[in-house]
Amino acid sequence: MLSVIVITKNESRDIARCLASVAWADEIIVLDSGSSDDTVAICQRFTQQVFVTDWPGFGRQKQRALDKARGDWVLSLDADEEVTEALKQDIQRALLRTDAQGYEIPRLSSYCGRQMKHGGWWPDHVLRLFRRDAGRFSDDVVHERVVVAGPIGRLREPLLHESYVDLDEVLRKVNSYSTLGAQKLFEQGKRSSLGLAIAKGAWTFIRTYVLRAGFLDGAQGLMLAISNAEASYYKYLKLRDLYRLQATPKPAP
Repeated sequence: MLSVIVITKNESRDIARCLASVAWADEIIVLDSGSSDDTVAICQRFTQQVFVTDWPGFGRQKQRALDKARGDWVLSLDADEEVTEALKQDIQRALLRTDAQGYEIPRLSSYCGRQMKHGGWWPDHVLRLFRRDAGRFSDDVVHERVVVAGPIGRLREPLLHESYVDLDEVLRKVNSYSTLGAQKLFEQGKRSSLGLAIAKGAWTFIRTYVLRAGFLDGAQGLMLAISNAEASYYKYLKLRDLYRLQATPKPAP
């Protein structure tokens, strides 16, 4: 038995495509964290197991969804991802095997209309298919991961990921992820400065565009390198500001 788990918030643009691509699964579980659009209504067309809850962070929310699953195997998807027919068959073959407790899937992501094959985006192997009793999610508020006890295999067919549709979405995610990333580093006791933020941003650009051959993806390759650099720069700048805010004396009552 295969359970598919998805977490959502205001995903009306993508969620129908995502859920339709796994309508063949034995059960679909959706955890929504208070959508203001019609995400919940769309999800209810595909499954009765739609739950609305608060938002504790990515890792803990996905663990909540996992706790509701009943299948022997679990496939964890993001709302902007899609399982192709070829990947479906690859997954179904994997469920019959006994040599692994989980499987990484190559993810093919698009950026402003182009599927990216360079810049560190391909092949982006993500661990998404695993035995329910062998896996759990980390508690990270962002960039959570599945931790599986046992051997890990790899599937061949890619998971499609509509990562960034346009520049408005790029800017929203740069702002959101840099804030969450700064909070994570702050909780780990990491420190930053303006100089470090500049250096991190510059290195991220060089790594994405030059070392990982992002230039081969044309205009979008350059755009991705710049937005990656911005995300890194702002993450470390926001980390610096968190310490500055902590050190600011509070006004007397």
